[in-house]
Amino acid sequence: MTTYDPARDGAQMSFDSRMSYGDYLHIDTILNAQKLLTGAHDEMLFIIQHQTSELWMRLALHELDAARRAIAADEARSAFKMLTRVARIFEQLNSAWDVLRTMTPSEYTRFRDGLGQSSGFQSWQYRLIEYAVGNRNLAMLRPHAHRPDLTAKLEAELGRPSLYDEALRLLARKGLPVPEAVLARDLRAPWVADPGVQAAWEIVYRDPQAHWEAYEMAEKLVDFEDYFRRWRFNHVTTVERVIGFKRGTGGTAGVSYLRRMLEVELFPELWHLRTAL
Repeated sequence: MTTYDPARDGAQMSFDSRMSYGDYLHIDTILNAQKLLTGAHDEMLFIIQHQTSELWMRLALHELDAARRAIAADEARSAFKMLTRVARIFEQLNSAWDVLRTMTPSEYTRFRDGLGQSSGFQSWQYRLIEYAVGNRNLAMLRPHAHRPDLTAKLEAELGRPSLYDEALRLLARKGLPVPEAVLARDLRAPWVADPGVQAAWEIVYRDPQAHWEAYEMAEKLVDFEDYFRRWRFNHVTTVERVIGFKRGTGGTAGVSYLRRMLEVELFPELWHLRTAL
């Protein structure tokens, strides 16, 4: 059997003066970013799990930024594709927990001390995602106070309408009765469920055909939060499986802290209206 040579079909095989796959993606930089601090075999898994999660979060922020700009420009249908992609990004992040859960408590303890006080709750990209979609907890600025550049990014996000704010502004522009106090609210303040906002969404859900774009927007938001909640839940179960109820490396209460995060609702009115319909 003749060995196949892709060059015979036109494939480029020489890259002395051409951009290669590795050049374009900076593969050398990426693959040299795993700096193990211990001799533990499973430290590589732990590092790559979190590094790849940060890459997916970078893409999620890219999509959320574009989606909000599209909604603000009354181009909601363009935003729908981006929001669908963000939901699928979190589906991908969910699958990553399955890999991390192959690490046992005994394996984790072999390198845990090497982490120092570093912890996932210190991820500034994760915090940006939460701020971007509307969960604006000002207390979570403090873990980034040692980095003025990161604090500036987070503060800039707090001064911008969240994804949910933009969705509600779109509803108001379409003539739906979103309370004026909500539209003029302090953007830095944590979201508080509002009965007037729920009433506006109920109008949409009681007559989807008359408000189809708003209806589709609502379902895109619910779809995203659904995957986001699953990600949080899988985070809790993974941590409990690996460290039990020990404190986290960053000083949090570990599983207890993560379980409290499960109670946070990003778009509460969209969930509560289901009972009212």
